[in-house]
Amino acid sequence: MDSRIRVIVADDHPLFRDGVVTTLDAADGIDVVGEADDAASAIKLAGDLLPDVALLDVAMPGGGLQAAREIARTCPSTRIVMLTVSEDEDNLMAAMKSGAKGYVLKGIAARDLVDIVRSIDAGEVYVAPKLAWRLLRELRKPRRSPLDELSAREREVLELVAEGLSNAEIGARLNVVEKTIKHHMTNILSKLQVSSRVEAALLAYKTGLGQDEKPAP
Repeated sequence: MDSRIRVIVADDHPLFRDGVVTTLDAADGIDVVGEADDAASAIKLAGDLLPDVALLDVAMPGGGLQAAREIARTCPSTRIVMLTVSEDEDNLMAAMKSGAKGYVLKGIAARDLVDIVRSIDAGEVYVAPKLAWRLLRELRKPRRSPLDELSAREREVLELVAEGLSNAEIGARLNVVEKTIKHHMTNILSKLQVSSRVEAALLAYKTGLGQDEKPAP
């Protein structure tokens, strides 16, 4: 059985990407099997090669976080590591929620990057030390309902979706054109991080959206 770690590297800065590839290829037991410079290419590469580890730039064209979500969904055995200059807490939390097992700042030493790739492949999780306490702080915060991200109008639309109404029916109910409802639905699915109106409706049902507004029998 081949014990070598197969890695893909996706970053739109050729000089940085070349440095990462050279560092990893020179390490014992690691092979870089593919390179990409945008999210779409990274997703295709992961699907074609099924690497053990995927290193993804957060800010590459198409979005590294979007690539992470798709790779996590279609290639669950691939462990994802985000490469970034961003110390932003929102990016960190979004990366972990997207399925990343590592969040690495680009100023890291080459030797440390090799060690991280090996540890991630072995099943560990890595967050840059200067950001780890921020992640812990976020995890300790009381959990908010995902519906809190929605605007008042979006909550109204979602409640009608949960009642089984179509976009056209919702538009008629709210006196707006169907195109506007479609726009709201796109925002709702994105904010709730779901892929269909059915999933959104189920989430609304589970969280009791609108139930407290109905008159008591």
